[in-house]
Amino acid sequence: MKLKFYGAAGIVTGSCYRITTGDRQILIDCGMFQGTKKISKMSYDNFKFEPKKIDAVLLTHAHIDHSGLIPKLYKYGFRGKVYCTNATKDLCRIMLEDSAHLQEFETKWDNKRLAREGKTLRKPLYTIKEAQKCMQLFKSFNYDELIKIMPNIEIAFREAGHIVGSAIIEVFITEETTKKIVFSGDLGQENAPIIKDTFRIKTADYVLCESTYGGRVHENKKERISLIKKAMEETLKNNGKLIIPAFAIEKTQELIYGLNELAEKKQLPDIPIFVDSPLAMKATRIFEKHTENYDDDALNRIASGDNPFEFKNLKYLEKTEESKELNEYKKPCVIISASGMCTGGRIKHHLKNHIHKPNTIIFFVGYQAEGTLGRRIKDGEKVVKIYGENYPVKAKIMSAESFSSHADQPQLLKWLGAFETNPKVFFVHGEPESLEALKKAYGSGHIAKMEEEIEL
Repeated sequence: MKLKFYGAAGIVTGSCYRITTGDRQILIDCGMFQGTKKISKMSYDNFKFEPKKIDAVLLTHAHIDHSGLIPKLYKYGFRGKVYCTNATKDLCRIMLEDSAHLQEFETKWDNKRLAREGKTLRKPLYTIKEAQKCMQLFKSFNYDELIKIMPNIEIAFREAGHIVGSAIIEVFITEETTKKIVFSGDLGQENAPIIKDTFRIKTADYVLCESTYGGRVHENKKERISLIKKAMEETLKNNGKLIIPAFAIEKTQELIYGLNELAEKKQLPDIPIFVDSPLAMKATRIFEKHTENYDDDALNRIASGDNPFEFKNLKYLEKTEESKELNEYKKPCVIISASGMCTGGRIKHHLKNHIHKPNTIIFFVGYQAEGTLGRRIKDGEKVVKIYGENYPVKAKIMSAESFSSHADQPQLLKWLGAFETNPKVFFVHGEPESLEALKKAYGSGHIAKMEEEIEL
């Protein structure tokens, strides 16, 4: 049995690992690479394996850095099954199509420039049609079921606490003996809003553990909504706009959930809040559907008659015209828009129109991968390029790491500490400093390298 790392090894994005057992090949995740031009380009490279020979994909959750290359895998001949939770399947249906739409849109934009320069035109990574077709391969299950996917392979999905539908995957493979490999996927924070806490697993032979915040300790979660409230009050005072780049899935819903709590307590500043993301609207409907993922607090709110995703002054924008009108909106307001790392979507237009204004606040609430526009703004660059033009950064930049949907170092160590069998641990899905910090804090383990193959 062999394990090979094709992504999220030494970097955060592009999650993809392959298990080979006998003549069977299984991928765990097949994610898109996001970040610098060099890293993003890796999504366009040929797969380092033959897609037609992959028998199955086990998908931890719907985020694009874990699921985003499944349509490309389909495009090049993969016809096996994609195994995931019920909510992940529903989310992938909208996310992969949205990703394909962005691929087609940005390719069209780039080709106009390439045509002017007399250069070779490029093709999108995959099309909307390919994203739709690959969904035929998805097969979804409840948490905590033992699922036989092949004669010698069984799997189980456990709650990861990261986003709705996110899962830790237990893989049981029998050759001469049975070995258990645990893939953490992305682990969520304890006591996060809406969804249940991360499941603790006690036994494993091998563990792949994410390390996104392996060297960090998050701020006090209780203060994070109060920070947004203060930013809203400052926005009202300065007659400006508060722009919040937020992932359409989980982060947007978590923000709305927290603002709803303020509204219920009559503590929410009287300012319009626009959710400008069609994908976030669709995702919110899926969140409302999958209450099996909810924790007791969220279930109690619903039982009391409160819809945690609706309140006064909150408006969801779907039409492009409505989004464009926000650029001319003269009154103070809050704009929550995707993508969360500012790599595409409507948020780039809002930044383009407001980043040069001193009365604008840009508030980051999620992880910003190295090389992304969001990371460059957050790191303090004075001039940034958006859609090929330079813009001075005069807006006030704020952030709160405690909004992250990822566990921090103490929480990751607590999850690893639950194992009673002393498994071999591989650290993945982190930048070099985070990987080293988590390994040092844990006291053992192996930092995975890209295209490294391990005999298990």
